[in-house]
Amino acid sequence: MFFGAGNLIFPPLMGAQAQSAALPATIGFIVSAVGLPILGVLAVASAGGFEHLASRVSPKFAAVLAFVIIMAIGPCFAIPRTATTSYEMAITPFAGENNRLALLLYSIVFFALSFLLSQHPEKLSKSLGRFMGPLLLVLIAVMFAACIFIGHASLGKPFGDYAHGSLIYGFVNGYQTMDLLAALYFGIVISANISQFGVTETKANRRETGIAGTGAGILLIIIYAALSFIGAVSGSIKSANGKNDTGATVLTNLTTSAFGSIGTAFVGLIFVLACFNVCTGLISTCATYFENTFPTVFGHPVRYRAWSVFFAVFSFIVSNAGLSAIITVSLPVLGALYPIAIVLVLLNLVEKPFSSRFPRVYFWTVLLVALFTIFDCIVKLLAVFGLPVTSVSQALATLPLYEAQLTWLIPAVVGIVIGIVDSLIRHGRQTR
Repeated sequence: MFFGAGNLIFPPLMGAQAQSAALPATIGFIVSAVGLPILGVLAVASAGGFEHLASRVSPKFAAVLAFVIIMAIGPCFAIPRTATTSYEMAITPFAGENNRLALLLYSIVFFALSFLLSQHPEKLSKSLGRFMGPLLLVLIAVMFAACIFIGHASLGKPFGDYAHGSLIYGFVNGYQTMDLLAALYFGIVISANISQFGVTETKANRRETGIAGTGAGILLIIIYAALSFIGAVSGSIKSANGKNDTGATVLTNLTTSAFGSIGTAFVGLIFVLACFNVCTGLISTCATYFENTFPTVFGHPVRYRAWSVFFAVFSFIVSNAGLSAIITVSLPVLGALYPIAIVLVLLNLVEKPFSSRFPRVYFWTVLLVALFTIFDCIVKLLAVFGLPVTSVSQALATLPLYEAQLTWLIPAVVGIVIGIVDSLIRHGRQTR
């Protein structure tokens, strides 16, 4: 469920550009793309659900953030991206560029099959875990083995964004997997599967959910390291242009060199498997959430099946806008949501020694981070839709750490300080 299109695309492109600096770039990527999602799963499990975790800021905030995250990792961005990415890798090389009819037919079949499999979310471990997941790992292992034996030049100097600060840029690049946001809600489906194995007691189920998240994280570390190495080898064979090429291009360059004419089909199959796994898990997660949150709409009951139909159809429509449009719009939104999620998870991590003693740090830290990231998101989205606010964009660009997309750390620190002071003042009033 965690390993989809973005997880395949970004590590190889990172390795191809980082070259000799691939190791620090990979470490940064693993911290944000593996470490944060694991902490997210553990945070949700320990808090008893995302709603309980976010409610430490305020119940209304929890409801709004939950809805926005579900829409982001669901029908607006992540689900449509699974279809368009797999289409561009598996079908475009044979059907040609901008073939709208081919995309239409492919997305119909893709979402129809994913919808059918998502109708039994409690059985995903049998269909995805026992068959699709291992097959995907085998295909990646074959590609990794090819890198070991294929002849290639020595790794060159890092270039592009990785020429300076490869560790930091690898960390920020991990946002694009969306796995931290997904981790906050995949726990719903993971918990349902664990219950099917007989672990129904709440505390034990949460413990097993944490173990599952940790196990997935270990596998992802191995896979990301392998894919980064694959990308570095591919980049030494044929240089990658960060502006025009993607991780898909990097993988295709390698497999074409290793396997000849069947290389393109090989990579296409990997992408279809990975994207189908994630699409099915996301439809199930979104439908489960909406069934629990909105059991009735305009006075009429709406069940899991109806919600899953809605998300499959909605995602099908969005996917036909094309991969480029989806990614372009999603990047500013992820830049707004990720810092908020990171703050929530990290504050939960220090709940016993710190956050519980100063409970107002949740409110103030999240508030100040959200004000900055949402404002920045609006400015970037206006530019995407052809309405740039040049003076504001230039002013934001002068802020510390803005180029590294880490300016939100400043309001986070300010929020923690204000939260501590506010908590002490409130505690003093209560003890009088």
